[in-house]
Amino acid sequence: METWTKLLWLVPVLMVGCSGTRPSTLGVEEGRLAPCPDSPNCVSSQSADAKHGIDPIAYTTSVEEARNRLEKIVRAMPRTKAVRLEEDYICLECSSRLFRFVDDVEFWFDDASKVIHCRSASRKGYSALGVNRKRVEKIREQFSAAGQGG
Repeated sequence: METWTKLLWLVPVLMVGCSGTRPSTLGVEEGRLAPCPDSPNCVSSQSADAKHGIDPIAYTTSVEEARNRLEKIVRAMPRTKAVRLEEDYICLECSSRLFRFVDDVEFWFDDASKVIHCRSASRKGYSALGVNRKRVEKIREQFSAAGQGG
């Protein structure tokens, strides 16, 4: 078998191996999303350290309106699959374009504080090149623009 043919067989194996298994720690426990691991491939609005910390998304509407606005934004994102859609919680799987690496993205609506806590974490790898932070910031920007009538 030629080398290029062997490589073609390897591509599907690599792509399946890149998705990883959905972590059992996803969800909200006692008002908290799971903490980020030590690696820099995760951001969370409930993390106190600068490497992982990111601001939550603020809203002034009802939780239903905020949830509908956020859901509309994430449904339009490419390579994104909703895993759980609940009244106060959204969980997504976002896949990278080339190798289909999967990131778990969570949003918890803390209506008492009028913020959406968020966590975006890669299942595999170490760095993720800041993709998780960029994703949350882009969602925040779109959420804010949608609230202004944009």
